[in-house]
Amino acid sequence: MRHARRGRKLGREAQHRKAMLGTMAGQLFVHGRIKTTAPKAKELRGVVDRLINTAKKDDLSARRQAVKVLKDKTVVRRLFEDVAPGLDDRNSGYTRILKLGPRLGDGAETVYLELVNHTVE
Repeated sequence: MRHARRGRKLGREAQHRKAMLGTMAGQLFVHGRIKTTAPKAKELRGVVDRLINTAKKDDLSARRQAVKVLKDKTVVRRLFEDVAPGLDDRNSGYTRILKLGPRLGDGAETVYLELVNHTVE
């Protein structure tokens, strides 16, 4: 039974899902906006919120926790120096989901997931 088990499986094993969400979070911090499917975006929101809250602490332990998820030190540096300071006035709700409609190939609902303070160039 799956009583009180949270999170979507997204059709992947646990390690694959964890790696995918870490990579997607890193791309979101680099580009400010990513295009993905709705279930992935909804699952990624929690990962991104936790990473930004960790980055707001801005100490060595917080950086190490972020590296565990993101795996790339340049992305972690960008998170701590560019993204988190711009979101100091917020406690949560750092992302926005914009629906795009179904994908042509398989009909999956596609969305943009973007950071709320980021402007698209």
